[in-house]
Amino acid sequence: MSATDLKIVTTIQEAMMDSIKQIIPLQTVKVDSKTGSKEITLKFAVLVGLTGEIKGKILYKGEVSLFSSVGSMMFGMEIEGDMLKSFAGELGNMISGGFCTNVSANGITIDITSPTILDGNSKISGFKEAVELDVLFQNNGTLNVAVMID
Repeated sequence: MSATDLKIVTTIQEAMMDSIKQIIPLQTVKVDSKTGSKEITLKFAVLVGLTGEIKGKILYKGEVSLFSSVGSMMFGMEIEGDMLKSFAGELGNMISGGFCTNVSANGITIDITSPTILDGNSKISGFKEAVELDVLFQNNGTLNVAVMID
């Protein structure tokens, strides 16, 4: 990996973690990161497109219970069914928007597309490389985030 590629990966990781910490009101216990995946499996996720100087997609995947728990903490009520799917999409939108703002502070101009909910066993492939973060929250599960570069 070249020095430029390493700088982009580090910028993506830091910008994403800053955005997650700003949006999700849960304490982060542990964060693991990796690069290099060529295929990602999922059961429930939010997919947001990236446009601009970095083209690709952001995938937020986790157990439905994680999204429900975050929604309950943010709104003070149980969220389920269609309302949960809507909330998950908006959560992905908020984190992605913060991510774009954080990345732009490093001189990289990007924007996002509307979120898409993915519900059911599936796989995503066809991207050049993925920067993945596994964010473990205290008592609430893990949010897996993949920034997939086209």
